[in-house]
This record gives sequence, C-alpha cells and structure tokens, in this order.
Amino acid sequence: MDIYTYGDPEADIFLIQMVDDHDMEVIEQEVSYIRELTGGKGFCLKAVKVNSWNNDLSPWPAPAVFGNEDFGGDAAQTLKYLLEEVLQDNEKDPAESETDARDKAAADKKLYLGGYSLAGLFALWAGCQSGIFDGIAAASPSVWFPGFTDHMKAHPVQAPAVYLSLGDREEKTRNPVMSQVGNAIREAYDILYEAGRDCILEWNKGNHFKEPDLRTAKAFSWLINKFK
Repeated sequence: MDIYTYGDPEADIFLIQMVDDHDMEVIEQEVSYIRELTGGKGFCLKAVKVNSWNNDLSPWPAPAVFGNEDFGGDAAQTLKYLLEEVLQDNEKDPAESETDARDKAAADKKLYLGGYSLAGLFALWAGCQSGIFDGIAAASPSVWFPGFTDHMKAHPVQAPAVYLSLGDREEKTRNPVMSQVGNAIREAYDILYEAGRDCILEWNKGNHFKEPDLRTAKAFSWLINKFK
C-alpha cells in the first residue's frame, strides 16, 4: 500500500484515512476543508491507498452487491499493516493499544481513523478490534454490510468518540442490500449511544456520491474540534 502525507508531520493530531484513486483525486480539497472547518488547527493526515478496495477493507467475505466483485474479507491484514507500518513513527505504541494507550492519551498525539464508504465501515470495524484510536470518523459508511451491526453489538467500538453520517437519499437506492443502509446506521448510532460513546449521526443532502471530500472533512473536523 502507498502512503501519502498531508499537513504537519509533527502535529499533535494524527489522522489516518484509507483511500482509493477516487479519493486521491479530491484529497487536497478535503485537507483544505479540514483546515477551514477547524480554524487552521494543525494536523497530519496519512492517506493509505489500498490495493483492492473490496478485499482490503471488508471485515469478512461477502458476495458482491453491485458488479461482480465479491468482498474478500482482508480487513484484519489491513489493520495489522496500519499498526505495524503506518503508525511506526507515531508516538503511540500499538503494542500497548489495549491497555496503556488510553491512559496516555492526554500526553500522546490524538489518533483518529476515518474514511468514506467502505473505508468508513473499515474504520468502525477497526475501532471494534483495537483501543488505540481516540476517535472514528465514518462518513457515509457501508454499514449495510451483511452482519456488521450484529458485530458492533458483540464487539463494541472502543474509541470514546465516533462520528457517523449518511446522505439523505442513500437509503432510496433500488439495491435491496444497500437500501438497508439507513436502518443500519440508525441502529449503529443506537448501539454506540447505549455503549456510552460520544457520538453523532449527521444527515447530509444527496446520494452516496455527493461531496465525499466535504463529508469526510466534516467527520474528521468534528473529532478535532471536540478535543482541541
């Protein structure tokens, strides 16, 4: 996977976003939006370009819901790569993620994982697996993914703060699986709220393909503004 760095590498706010070619086309505009929405707060964004979107970001195998490409379920390998490679220069130590990291949060960099669409789903799933993240920024996440909200119930997101969003027309699709995204994200919010997480569900105008750069920027900015 290729890693692209934006912003200030020495900043106390460290953002990680899984991206594809479409995200990379608008990533600089997203960074500009984050600066604007946070009042110029310093941050470092690591954009990690995946090799196979459906494989690298899906938590377990599932049949294709559009096109012919199934979901490979390689998210565990992707998370391992993040912890061992992407975070190697970050002040937080992945080896202590489940115990000491939360206690050291005030002294260390704030670490937020986020993304759009399937990358947003991956961020939520990763937050269920590891306690190293201070916040999860899930913009229009693919929470329609089979079995995902049940997984959230059994394995709660460990991050203390979670941002969720969805376009107000996303659940109006004719695809029978993806049309469940509205119900699923409402359920995901309820799960987070009942688990005591600081969370928000924001509704944006439009379908899934409208302004992904702005929606992702709003997700990260909510976390940055909450703790700055």
